[in-house]
Amino acid sequence: MDDLPRPTATPLADEALLGLLLPFWQLVIGAFVLFALLASVRRLARRGPSRMTTALLVTAAAIAGITLVGVLLQG
Repeated sequence: MDDLPRPTATPLADEALLGLLLPFWQLVIGAFVLFALLASVRRLARRGPSRMTTALLVTAAAIAGITLVGVLLQG
């Protein structure tokens, strides 16, 4: 009987705690990304209209939109 391998049990509390914290950290990271995006858009908008600014704003809006859809579909 001593030769049989024993299964190692992982505490369920660790997995449950990580499961609760994971969405919180996603929100924190998302907030920092949104802040950086808004700061860069503001800076680009102050420089005046140009093709590059418009392209960057459209790209940033597309990234933000895709991210928002991904977050909404995940939860």
